[in-house]
Amino acid sequence: MANEDLGRTLRRLRHLASLTQVELAERSHVSVDMVRQLEEGRKYSARLPTLHALANGLGVELTTLLGDPPAVFTGETDGPRFVAVRRAVMPVLWGPEPEPPGSDFSLDRLRERIAEGWTRYHAAEFDTVMKALPDLLADARTATASDDEDDRGAGFAALGKALQLAGHVAVRMGKTDLALTSLERAIDAAGRSSDPLLPPMIVNSTAWTYQRQGRLEDALSIALRAADDMVNAGRDETADGLKVWGALIMSAATSAARSGDYERAAEMMETAEKEAARVSKLPDGGDNRMVSVFSPSSVRIERVRLAVQYGHPEDALALAKGMRLSKDTPPSWRTWLLLDVARAHTDIGDAAGAVKTLESLRRVAPTWMQHHTLAVAIVRDLWALPDRPPGLRPLAEFLEVGE
Repeated sequence: MANEDLGRTLRRLRHLASLTQVELAERSHVSVDMVRQLEEGRKYSARLPTLHALANGLGVELTTLLGDPPAVFTGETDGPRFVAVRRAVMPVLWGPEPEPPGSDFSLDRLRERIAEGWTRYHAAEFDTVMKALPDLLADARTATASDDEDDRGAGFAALGKALQLAGHVAVRMGKTDLALTSLERAIDAAGRSSDPLLPPMIVNSTAWTYQRQGRLEDALSIALRAADDMVNAGRDETADGLKVWGALIMSAATSAARSGDYERAAEMMETAEKEAARVSKLPDGGDNRMVSVFSPSSVRIERVRLAVQYGHPEDALALAKGMRLSKDTPPSWRTWLLLDVARAHTDIGDAAGAVKTLESLRRVAPTWMQHHTLAVAIVRDLWALPDRPPGLRPLAEFLEVGE
């Protein structure tokens, strides 16, 4: 669960690895004082580069150290519903080939259902998405068996997008190996589709999954290669194409930052922000629900995040001040922004500002907040203060944190 104690998890994983605090600090290139503060509960959170370093030192994925990533589901992650998703992603060996679609089959309806799945994913309705995925994947495979060549290509595009969605859900459930299997199959389907933007979109999802596994160099290299390939093919000259390219550049910047190369990350983010201004000037794209998130708002949200992670809370608050989010900014991105602003307020000692921001988050995205490790960590840090700010107790109760 998201509200499990980071220090307790760190101590348990360190003991399993037969490491002393000093040995873990040396392996991770993190101060032994940081390890002690986390394990003793004097500190409830740390910046992402530090967490990545500790996870690498322990030889585990970042999600193992943090506990469960933001997720909402009923039952165990290996219960019947998730088994059904696994089976849909990886059909049984020697199973029957899909039958061609019948006369009542509608590709448009299938695409709408997949787009709705992405909307629900960004709203943190993961359990609802898991229920829908087996049928979505089965229907998409049916579409790939069409006798019509154009419909067959569109069917592979639908299958690629549905498998990409399954990969994202798997990451949220902490199943990154299943996510990579799903994404590899998604890339294969995308390559047989009629959508040239789909393969680089799925590469971006793969880079994100690599990040969750601590494979930062791999994430950086594939994101940059896919972005370069798009430019060389001239696919960044439409609104949708530029969004896909921009999302890849932001992903690469995040990997660079988490690897400790903050200057390179900042340069890439500056380039992305300049290019994002072109999106509205290019020929209009298709369904925003089916394309990578990239806009001036999303770039600014990422810049705020990097500033917080690298110890520049004042810069983060200045970047966030007066931000106007575009109407297509998903709830998940709004959540990240408010969490980072709350973290920045905490870092400068403005507990009241942090509480006010978390109250806003609870109003606009309660589901995301309730299951997000960073939200819990911030409230834990505030709860440990000798003078707790007004309004903190209801937040602590909401997140089941405190006494």
